[in-house]
Amino acid sequence: MRDQPEQQAPPVQRLRIRYAKRGRLRFTSHRDFSRAFERAVVRARVPMAYSSGFNPHPRISYAGAAPTGSASEAEYLEIALAEVVDPDAVRLGLEEALPDGLDVLEVVESPGGSLADRLEASRWVLELDADPTVVATAVAAFLDTDAVPVQRMTKKGLREFDCRSAVVSLSAADHDGRSRLDLVLRHLEPAVRPDDVLAGLGSVTGSDLAGTGRLTRLAQGPLDEATGEVGDPFHPPR
Repeated sequence: MRDQPEQQAPPVQRLRIRYAKRGRLRFTSHRDFSRAFERAVVRARVPMAYSSGFNPHPRISYAGAAPTGSASEAEYLEIALAEVVDPDAVRLGLEEALPDGLDVLEVVESPGGSLADRLEASRWVLELDADPTVVATAVAAFLDTDAVPVQRMTKKGLREFDCRSAVVSLSAADHDGRSRLDLVLRHLEPAVRPDDVLAGLGSVTGSDLAGTGRLTRLAQGPLDEATGEVGDPFHPPR
């Protein structure tokens, strides 16, 4: 009979981490980042808690990762620890261990509950190499439409879904001759991404805006339904 695996002790502390993907590291896939982060916690000597079973792995929970190719100032994860540590010391250790462009911005102790449930919406800025007049026309047409179906290839094949229902707000501006979109997206299932919205803008006007610029997530957190603002999942207003 095969021996039973050793049961690991339960975590004694959980930390939530906000990090950024900047510069060329925005092309890091979620799988590549998870590998880099697991190496970083080892180098930083973070006392990780491990899962039980025949193949124990560090207890790391990722939430709401941005699509590959998108920059972000608001990526989140949670780690479980076998010892109580100073969150700021963990931040400094991870910052030193991770490559430039994967930057740890904040580490706080978890108050409990689900981090993923706090991430209800995201705010994005989309900088496009496209005529601002054309983009503004597309935005107006998009917002005047009740539903905008788009298609995306998924692991289960080509899928069609409405991208309009996830858009809380969308505005366009002329930024030094380029187009700049400010977009707030509600997190739905299936998830609607900024590139889906670009595809939707193109579909309502016949213009091709996909792949014309740079996408950056500025914030991710609870959605204020009254104002449409995206809050801070670590520091809710009192």
